[in-house]
Amino acid sequence: MNPTQSLPYLPLSKSLFPARSWQRDLLLVLGGSFLLALLSQAVIPLQPVPITLQTLGVLLVGAALGSRLGFLAVVAYLLEGLVLPVFAGGATWFHPRIAFTAGYLLAFPLAAYLVGYLVERYGTDRSALKTFGAMLLASLLIYAIGVTWLGFALAGAGRYSGVWGVLQAGMIPFLLGDLIKAAIAAALLPTAWRLIGR
Repeated sequence: MNPTQSLPYLPLSKSLFPARSWQRDLLLVLGGSFLLALLSQAVIPLQPVPITLQTLGVLLVGAALGSRLGFLAVVAYLLEGLVLPVFAGGATWFHPRIAFTAGYLLAFPLAAYLVGYLVERYGTDRSALKTFGAMLLASLLIYAIGVTWLGFALAGAGRYSGVWGVLQAGMIPFLLGDLIKAAIAAALLPTAWRLIGR
């Protein structure tokens, strides 16, 4: 039995390309990782954590591909970072900044999976309000892991200035941007479904 048949809702990609095959899945995973690499190059260079469109890409990939393929697409993106400059500002895993931002990167596959799961189980991408809520929930997951990692990394570098200092470095500057990204996703995904319906 096709496992997608047991899901209450299909994500966009599986609705557009319903015939499951390894070729389809591979193309979707690689396409998702390419989108992430592209959005990662839109950077506002703050220190130690830059503002990028990475998180928007992660959340859209998770929603569009579903939990399994979304997770794999982000893992593929992270593996590409071992040899290609796909991270923010053209970085790889060996860039010095990654010591501070690795927690966010490692949280990305989990966030994509979470968004994909919410889409598959509850159809959150069909409604602007539900999409917005799902994106904020996934962003909180990214912050929980990324900010915790950042705190330890700053302490290891002798730059720890307390919890508030870590929040100012790794969360506060990004809150407005994440609200805007969630709003963009809330506009894009339900609109895409309406277009498919037509």
